[in-house]
Amino acid sequence: MKRSLRNHSVVTRLRKIRRQVRSAAEPSADQIRAAISAIDKAAKRGIIHRNAAMRRKARLNKALAAAK
Repeated sequence: MKRSLRNHSVVTRLRKIRRQVRSAAEPSADQIRAAISAIDKAAKRGIIHRNAAMRRKARLNKALAAAK
């Protein structure tokens, strides 16, 4: 039970970070890097699938490249 609660909070945090990045008019590089770091940590712990993590990171990196 504890694990599922912790995993749920991590997934919720990832969702919140993603919303913040997407809702920003021009997300900063630090914001995007923080989101990528959070995704990596979640994938490392097995909270999200590693392919899902790679997909999300690719989309964020695309947004980072477009912002430059």
